[in-house]
Order: sequence, then structure tokens, then C-alpha cells
Amino acid sequence: MKLILLGPPGAGKGTQAGYIKERFGIAQISTGDMLRAAVKAGTALGLKAKKVMDAGELVSDELILELVKARIKAADCKNGYLFDGFPRTLAQAEALEATAITVNHVIEIKADDAEIIRRMSGRRCHLASGRTYHTEFNPPRVADQDDITGEALAQRADDQEQTVRKRLNVYHQQTRPLIEFYSRRAGASGATLKYFSVDGMRDVDAVKEAIFSALT
Repeated sequence: MKLILLGPPGAGKGTQAGYIKERFGIAQISTGDMLRAAVKAGTALGLKAKKVMDAGELVSDELILELVKARIKAADCKNGYLFDGFPRTLAQAEALEATAITVNHVIEIKADDAEIIRRMSGRRCHLASGRTYHTEFNPPRVADQDDITGEALAQRADDQEQTVRKRLNVYHQQTRPLIEFYSRRAGASGATLKYFSVDGMRDVDAVKEAIFSALT
């Protein structure tokens, strides 16, 4: 099984990717993790990527694809792989299609912008322990205080409403066009690619079961 997981930030892709990985015994490939691993391992591609990142520049699509090609040769990819956060743009999707790397399924997790902002901007965390809360869905016993230590909770920069809105804007501009791209590919005559969308507004288990049903 070889698949791509699409959806806006905060839609639950990371959670569902973990479930899919365990259920089907495939590797989860995150470009961020892949880059960090290559740099840490000191591979030729990793050193090349490090040079680019140290200069404060973005790693090119060509280099990302080379890293992906190398990554899927690893032993944990023998049963398949799940691309998490890649491709991120139409250019990356087209470049991926031009390679020998195959994809059987594309799963889109749909979620409303207002709900994503509500979910993410309400997150609070205890930085020392990593314990997380939500002002609405999982509030601490005492407002803005960790249940265990009583220490102040914090809101991560990535969860601030202004930041969430910016991330959603980037998603709509750069990544959302992939939905039409892959829907069209799946709908073509004789296509082997299967495209499925699931309502990410439902609870986590319902989303998981809908995805499992689509993949079996």
C-alpha cells in the first residue's frame, strides 16, 4: 500500500497517519523527519540539504525527491509507505508523478477552517512535561494551570490564531490544488489510483474507521 494523506493543518493527519501505519504495517514518511534523519546520518544528500538549510534557503523540490527515492528503498518500506506532508505543492505532485515512485491511494481529510481555528487556538500545554489541554474540549481543573504541578500553561506559537490563519492561507494557496489534481487522476479512464475524502469534523475513531474502510 502506497498512499498520500491530504488535509489542512489541524485536521488530524498526524493522528490518522499513526493509525494507518500500525494497521497496515507501512512506513510513515514525513519530509521534515526525513531531512533531519539524512542530515544526522551524514549521507551525501543529507550534507547537501544541510548546506542549503544552513544558508537559510528552502530545500529544492529536486533534492526532496532524491531524498524520497532513497527513503523508500529502506527495509521498513517493503510493505508500502504513507507520505505525510508531501507532496505539498502542485509542482511537487507533478514531479513525483514523473518519477517511478507509485501511489495507490490518496486520502483527503476535510475540515472547516473555523473548526480548525477553534481546535488549534484552544490548545494549551505544560511545557516541562508536554501535557496538553484544551480550553473547551479538555480544560485543566484550574484555568491556565497544569493539573499536576499548578504551574502556568502556555500557548505554542504555532497554535496562536493569527499563525493558524496564516498556515491555512498557505494550505489553500499551495496544497489544496492537489485535491483537484489527484481527483482528476483517479477519475481518468483505466486509473489505478483511488481517491477518497473523509469528514475530519467527526470524532477521531469515526475518521479512523472511515479511512480503514476506504483502504480495505
